[in-house]
Amino acid sequence: MDIVDTHCHIISDDVTRYPRAPIGGTQSGWATTRPVTADGMVERMDEAGIGQAVLVQATTAYGYDNSYVLDSRAQRPDRFIVVGTVDPLRPDAAGNLEAAVGDNGLAGVRLFTSGSTVPTQGEWFAAPETYPFWDKATELGVTVCLQMRLGPATEQVHQLLRRFPSVRVLLDHMGYPDIAASPTDAGEAVAELAVHPGLHLKLTHRNLEPLHDAGEKASGFLDPVLAAFGAHRIAWGSNLPAAEQSLPELVALAHKVLADVPEPERREIFAGTARRLYPGLAG
Repeated sequence: MDIVDTHCHIISDDVTRYPRAPIGGTQSGWATTRPVTADGMVERMDEAGIGQAVLVQATTAYGYDNSYVLDSRAQRPDRFIVVGTVDPLRPDAAGNLEAAVGDNGLAGVRLFTSGSTVPTQGEWFAAPETYPFWDKATELGVTVCLQMRLGPATEQVHQLLRRFPSVRVLLDHMGYPDIAASPTDAGEAVAELAVHPGLHLKLTHRNLEPLHDAGEKASGFLDPVLAAFGAHRIAWGSNLPAAEQSLPELVALAHKVLADVPEPERREIFAGTARRLYPGLAG
């Protein structure tokens, strides 16, 4: 089966060429305890049977400096594309985004909301200061990965997508729904977001682990989400090495949880959706 990993991180072992500059000043634990280089990621992909991967900028290691992921993409354009970061709150955010997504540049961008602040009320990713960024992302057809938790911020997501109905958004980890507490309630909460046609879901170990633990009750989450979004709006990602398991184990986990999903739909989740969101993968 064709597999695209839409969410993995790489960390260079050359701290002189690629110095650490994490947003907020603190590196993630996995970035120091189990980092994976670009070469190491290719080895793990080969072991797991993954043809291509989306290198998602490790903001808690490199902040807005996308140099390492872009250099890694340049060395292996057949295996990698890049989702990097720009600061959407800067007055020049729209211009910076346009410059970053040129030839051999970013295939998408990620907004990492945890721990961020903004001098306005509400969630900063939907603040008026970000509107030029969202306008430009819509114009360019860039996929924006949004890392945020559903709950108090859900209404901001609705407001944002009503204002920018044509923008493509890929919701990291499906918005961290509380599957463990109630698969059915979590599934209904996520399914409600499907009213926005440009919104897609990224299915990772953060969702798959509690779904595996839920056993037969996992259908209470999967059924409404698949019915509302369709498999063509869901993409799998490993989250390696933030995820502690090996890449083959993460692939196996996804296959196990999705075992009852018809094969055509699984093909969409494992690769088809990713290839539409990121046309650069075709190369």
